[in-house]
Amino acid sequence: MMKILSENITTPVVSVVGNSGAGKTTILEKIIPEMTHRGLKVGTIKHDVHGRFEMDKPGKDSWRHKHAGASTTVISSPYRIGMVMDVKYDHSLDELAPFFNGMDIILTEGYKQDHKPKLEIFRPEITQEPLCKNDENLLAFISDAPIDFGVPVFSTGDIKGVADFLIAHFNLIPSVTTDHKKAAT
Repeated sequence: MMKILSENITTPVVSVVGNSGAGKTTILEKIIPEMTHRGLKVGTIKHDVHGRFEMDKPGKDSWRHKHAGASTTVISSPYRIGMVMDVKYDHSLDELAPFFNGMDIILTEGYKQDHKPKLEIFRPEITQEPLCKNDENLLAFISDAPIDFGVPVFSTGDIKGVADFLIAHFNLIPSVTTDHKKAAT
């Protein structure tokens, strides 16, 4: 359920899954600030099964380096680091987790076949049956439909409830002090 990054540090990995068009990205765009506002460091992984993304824009230096044949290209600035690396296969979440050392939680978009905890966004107007209804790794559904598969169900508008659930389920303790907390002291 958790990836060991060093002897004493474990970081939960939770996959947000659902059919195409269910709203995975939209939900993540709401969960991430809710969790970071509470002082948690959140890492994310987007699974692109088609492999047709470009992180950098054509013509920029890092794009030119990669297209000139570099196996790995890193973009570094005082504010962020980005990396594009050639790989020979689709890496598992366990293989990607070490890139997220220092995070309190890693949220992924996709990886519905992986054996990690999952939140499924279910919209009956898109599909009749949930993807993970028989998945032992399913933690909860995010849905506005009345469903009961023996796990909690949060409405798509209950982002605070989803965050509360994840924090309690994984016993997450903020690793950073937020400006809100600083002001209160």
